[in-house]
Amino acid sequence: MMNTFADLGINNDILKGLSSLGFQEPTPVQEQVIPLMLERQVDMVSLAQTGTGKTAAFGVPLIQLTNSKNKQTQGLILCPTRELCMQVARDLEAFSRHVKGLRVLAVYGGASIEQQINALRKGVQIIVATPGRLNDLINRGNVNISGVRYVVFDEADEMLQMGFQDELNAILAQTPAEKNTLLFSATMSREVKAIAGRYMSDPVEITIGKRNAGAENVHHEYYMVHARDRYPALKRIVDNCPDNYSIIFCRTRRETHEVANKLIQDGYNADALHGDLSQAQRDQVMKKFRCKNLQLLVATDVAARGLDVNDLTHVINYNLPDDNAGYTHRSGRTGRAGRSGTSVAIIHMKERFKIRQIEKNIKKKFKQCRIPSGADICKKQLVNLIDVVTKVEVDHDQIDPLYAEISEKLGALDREELIKKFISLEFNRFLKYYKNAPDLNVDDREKKRHGKREHQGREFHHNSSRKQKFTQFFLNVGRRQGIMPQGLIGKINGIPGVGRIKVGKIEILRNTARLEADSRYTPQILAAFQHAEINGKTVSIEVSRTNYPASRPKHDEIRHRKGRKFKAA
Repeated sequence: MMNTFADLGINNDILKGLSSLGFQEPTPVQEQVIPLMLERQVDMVSLAQTGTGKTAAFGVPLIQLTNSKNKQTQGLILCPTRELCMQVARDLEAFSRHVKGLRVLAVYGGASIEQQINALRKGVQIIVATPGRLNDLINRGNVNISGVRYVVFDEADEMLQMGFQDELNAILAQTPAEKNTLLFSATMSREVKAIAGRYMSDPVEITIGKRNAGAENVHHEYYMVHARDRYPALKRIVDNCPDNYSIIFCRTRRETHEVANKLIQDGYNADALHGDLSQAQRDQVMKKFRCKNLQLLVATDVAARGLDVNDLTHVINYNLPDDNAGYTHRSGRTGRAGRSGTSVAIIHMKERFKIRQIEKNIKKKFKQCRIPSGADICKKQLVNLIDVVTKVEVDHDQIDPLYAEISEKLGALDREELIKKFISLEFNRFLKYYKNAPDLNVDDREKKRHGKREHQGREFHHNSSRKQKFTQFFLNVGRRQGIMPQGLIGKINGIPGVGRIKVGKIEILRNTARLEADSRYTPQILAAFQHAEINGKTVSIEVSRTNYPASRPKHDEIRHRKGRKFKAA
């Protein structure tokens, strides 16, 4: 086991940069990747969670292997988002601050392309880029990557989920055949395997921890409530942790906006991050969140990709993502840089199966927790308030001249009354809100009744569905995207403010799916699925014009369609 960066074969100029940044001992991924890159010319797949030091793992050896006297571009790092691109470039510049002549450039959309073109003309040895902007520059003839010796895919799984496959193909077609390709990813998804097979030659695989497993420092909890109680449950979870500094994940832009607005109206330091924001608005929100002027950031998965915030206390899943890899990415945003963190899931009864699936995927168990009562929260907040007060440092030079007047005004109050008034002044919001607060937990008897109803629903659904008016919906996703009946049902029953929606037949084919659901909720169902993203594919949904077969399909029809039919409660 190597204990210092010097033991890894790093030269002195880079060691100076690492030392000035406070780097002391290499992380496990750095211990394995850095010597391999420096000693052998190999392609590599490295699987490790975010926050484990991946940037230094590939960035440090890439700097050392680059000839700073040659202005030709020798290294290319591809990132899924603008934020990650900028962060990686900043890190490489810091690592190489004592390396003379080395230039690193971040190339991304949302910034002046003319300034990036001017910087490229001066000569840049390492380019850190988002695929869209780099492909644009290639098409304009403003960048030359024909001499690249190293290509790094950072957070490759997210890049593929965001639909950059065509851009990656175009970019890599401009690079030489003789190069080393390094792929860094949190999960080994089907898409990551495909890119490794397509662009890499006999790659060495380095896995830190278990494949697709969750980060070691993250604890996983879930709270079970009725769908209608999801927002009040969120407030209690936040209120029960006074030092909460969290990202709250929602499925859609609309839901993100609604939840953030509710939190703001209820007095929380919160804001939303979603795709409808301009880049300037996005930068402003992130600036406030990083300096902790915001306590809660409500975001969609796409909007949160590439965010670099190391000290989150919690990640809160207001809704679970549609795929298990999405949960791994979300939870990996807390518990970083050696800190511990908590990933919270708020679920309703029909989503219990999702928790079991995620447990298998991340190789960790969730702890089922109870939504705290109003009395519990008030006690927690009171103790926190007293802790804050006792730690306040008194500026005697400022206070002493005012003390006589203050003492005179408060002199009529005895000690007990003064304490109670002070507490009431700071604490009335919680006392008022949580007075007679109901229990939001789903109790065991209700779970059993629900399980019995599910069983009866499956057994007798055929008879009851005749009386129910259903609308048929057609979706452009199917088995290839990992769609399961339970997931579709969970998505429908997770629609906020609606409650349980009756679902009829579900038919899942290779690339498409059809389902029946209560016609009264057609607009809500269309809105819930439209533009959602499942395993990298944007979902479209429409009302189906054709009916399901009234009887079982013929054998040749089944053979050609290879679909499976399900009946849902």
